[in-house]
Amino acid sequence: MSEKIIQSLRESKGARWGALAIISITMFAGYFLTDVMSPLKPMLETEFGWSSTNYGIFTSSYGWFNVFFGMLILGGIVLDKLGVRFTGLAASGIMVVGAAIKFWAISNPVLPTETIFGIHKQVFLASMGFAIFAVGVEVAGITVSKIIVKWFKGKEMALAMGMQMAVARLGTMLAIAAPVPLATFFSNSHKQIVNGEIVEKMGPSISAPIAFALILLSIGFIAFFIYMAMDRKLDASIIDSGEVDDEEPFKISDIAKIIVNKGFWLIAVLCVLFYSAVFPFIKYATDLMVNKYGLAQDVAGYIPSLLPLGTLFLTPLFGSIYDKKGKGATMMIIGAGLIIFVHTIFSLPILEYWFVAVILVIILGIALSLVPSAMWPSAPKIIPEKQLGTAFSLIFWIQNWGLMGVPALIGYVLDKTNPEVLAAKEQIANGVKMDIPLYDYTYPMMIFASLGVLAIIVALLLKAEDKKKGYGLQLPNIQK
Repeated sequence: MSEKIIQSLRESKGARWGALAIISITMFAGYFLTDVMSPLKPMLETEFGWSSTNYGIFTSSYGWFNVFFGMLILGGIVLDKLGVRFTGLAASGIMVVGAAIKFWAISNPVLPTETIFGIHKQVFLASMGFAIFAVGVEVAGITVSKIIVKWFKGKEMALAMGMQMAVARLGTMLAIAAPVPLATFFSNSHKQIVNGEIVEKMGPSISAPIAFALILLSIGFIAFFIYMAMDRKLDASIIDSGEVDDEEPFKISDIAKIIVNKGFWLIAVLCVLFYSAVFPFIKYATDLMVNKYGLAQDVAGYIPSLLPLGTLFLTPLFGSIYDKKGKGATMMIIGAGLIIFVHTIFSLPILEYWFVAVILVIILGIALSLVPSAMWPSAPKIIPEKQLGTAFSLIFWIQNWGLMGVPALIGYVLDKTNPEVLAAKEQIANGVKMDIPLYDYTYPMMIFASLGVLAIIVALLLKAEDKKKGYGLQLPNIQK
């Protein structure tokens, strides 16, 4: 009789794609809460008296704990030391806790004069919840990336990462399109700020979309228990099949090896520049549609929602191309070039037609598909697998500097370059009835375009470094 060949669980297509589907639920919910406040910016201003600076502080809080307290780096070290099961479950739980705090803060408005550390009290409390949530969602992101490498190494890794990102972007799309209809549908008598006083009044329920996000995150937390059972089976099957990992375990000293790797730094800098030109833009995109293109608030979110919609199909497509044909560095260069084009057109005081905005958002969606589908699968070619958790956490940590700083910068620039808007809001807060002037978004869009210019320079340097070191970024991922 011939000896039975025992294979690891990852050789089963159904098992590895099933595992991917389960962990994608958590990231879908996480991405939904990340951007759920973006379409609600005008409501926050009219219902609670927030300024663009307040909104900028709130959006920048995403990086408070991850950046200043190094929680993301700590999460990466924990991931490499304790594994994906413990880290993923802990991250999912932290996301639920942060979302609950954010929901409570938005449900309880306070007077504009109430502050904590000089920040509007409601803004501060909502920001604290968002900052805690951000620790969970970022650590969950690096955990999911390492899970995909674990299940898909030598197989359809870029496609798998593309599929996971596509599902996550679906959460972003829902977060842009659904909050205003949800808030309107659940309109009820609730507390809001009127003429400097807290009163009970019928109006849109801003907390309703956040409550929906909290439910989704709880489902994702429960789903991760199912993945943990699959991961245990995978580990057991790897041992049974004889696929013994001959790499030494991760050591703290490995961090030094990561930070002296030039390829790592180029990937990290490209990441922070690219995502800082996209995700902070998403947080202001609905407001841009209202102010530049004259769309009504209840429909303005539909155009930005096209951005993640396109990535649902294109990210897996581009990932599959990278798996089979390679050219990862070239894809990153093209994507960065598209960023420059889109934000440059947005910054010009011309072509102020809604269909132009649709075209630009679609092109931006192509860029958002091209770069990540090549960038994330390229990291395992540069960094050894045992160091991946820490390396991903360091990349995400650097990225969080941009995700924290750029939204705050945009909010500050909006107020400084539109003093008449800020003055009108102060008058309204004092009980004067008047229309709020429109924002001019020229300077914020120029900032986003400048980030694209820097991104394309770094992408060219990465391609040159790949040619020098032979990382294989231009080669296919699937091993024949």
